[in-house]
Amino acid sequence: MRRSIRRSARRDSEFVGRPLELGALLADLRTAKGFSLRDVEGATGHAVSNAYLSQLENGRIQKPSPNVLHSLSAVYAVPYEVLMEKAGYLLPSEENGGRRKRLAVFAIDDLTAEEEEELLKYLAFLRSRSSS
Repeated sequence: MRRSIRRSARRDSEFVGRPLELGALLADLRTAKGFSLRDVEGATGHAVSNAYLSQLENGRIQKPSPNVLHSLSAVYAVPYEVLMEKAGYLLPSEENGGRRKRLAVFAIDDLTAEEEEELLKYLAFLRSRSSS
């Protein structure tokens, strides 16, 4: 039941146009890679336990350490800064175009936060396919 509530809340936040929370983003990235919680634990060299990752994804832990985020960014092939922003360590970079300018290399310049997250998930998916 708890899982269906979380999924429902995630869908609601996507429809309203609010960006996904860190836990939901991590769960989506893991799913896009086809990894289990234990797969991620192994891929991080046990730096992130499967139990800890489960708590992150379910929103029980909302501010993981930068070291954990760094390990996850490497496994999920997403920029470290994206996860740091989601965790609240960094403010969204708008100075000189910030992160959106980096994404503009392969997308339009006026992306919404939701569109940007979807592109990141798709990029993680593509990278996972090419490394297999």
